[in-house]
Parts: sequence; C-alpha cells; structure tokens
Amino acid sequence: MSGAAGGRLVRLAETGRAPVRFLLDGVERVALAGDTVLTAILTNAPTLRQAEFGPERRAGFCLMGACQDCWIWQEQGARIRACSTPVAEGMRLLTRTREDWP
Repeated sequence: MSGAAGGRLVRLAETGRAPVRFLLDGVERVALAGDTVLTAILTNAPTLRQAEFGPERRAGFCLMGACQDCWIWQEQGARIRACSTPVAEGMRLLTRTREDWP
C-alpha cells in the first residue's frame, strides 16, 4: 500500500497490518493499525492542517510531541497531538477549526 495521490508520505514497509478507516474533513480515508494520526493523515494528504494565524499549511515539525505543531481537531472539538496519538477506527478528524467555535 503506498500513499494516496498527493500524500506527503509513501509507505514502503509494514503493509500487511490491518486497515483502519477514519474520516478526514468528512472524507473516508484508510490507515493501518498502529499508525499515528500524523502518519495516517500524511499518507493520505500533502499536509496535516491549516495554520491558525495565516494561510500556511503545516505538516508537523519535531514528530515527538514537543513542539505543538501537530495539533489537529476531532469533529466534536477536542484537540489531539497527531504525532503521538494512535489512529482509531471511526475517528473523525478536521484539518482546521470549525467556524462556529469561539
């Protein structure tokens, strides 16, 4: 299984793990069991999220939970660190904050 068209990461190994389905901005995507949310998103998309204070797109920075660059939102509003959170079946993730949040 390789990255989807436009994915920043391409999977070269460990392709036999079970698939995990999740929603990213309302679109069903597939990762593999054991992937972090960061890996799950970047094998499916070119960036992780929209920056909070400008038009730039972010893709994570330190990849070990220290820099605060990989925060991503769940549909219900909670933020998670994509680099240290395992992807789970049925996760509903957003790449930008919802407009109706304060």
